[in-house]
Amino acid sequence: MADDNTDRRRPDEMSLDELREEIRTIDRELVELIAQRTYVAETIAAVKDEQGLPTTDESQEQAVMDRAGENAERFDVDSNLVKAVFRLLIELNKVEQRESR
Repeated sequence: MADDNTDRRRPDEMSLDELREEIRTIDRELVELIAQRTYVAETIAAVKDEQGLPTTDESQEQAVMDRAGENAERFDVDSNLVKAVFRLLIELNKVEQRESR
């Protein structure tokens, strides 16, 4: 997380270096969240394998995409961009699931 000084200041009050540090912090946090999501997806793959379920669950994938779109709107972020990121995450998880079987 950013230091206490930048946490209390609005971005338009920060220097370029401070803003770049903020981006670096956010990037690290994003990677950490992707790692956590990947771990959970790997656990789901193991459960699917144990239960003899298929790798692909189209209704679950659609639910994830719908949530991604809703969250994008909630945070006023481009829905297409957010959905593209989630589509990539889903596809990467599916590849890993198939390779682990």
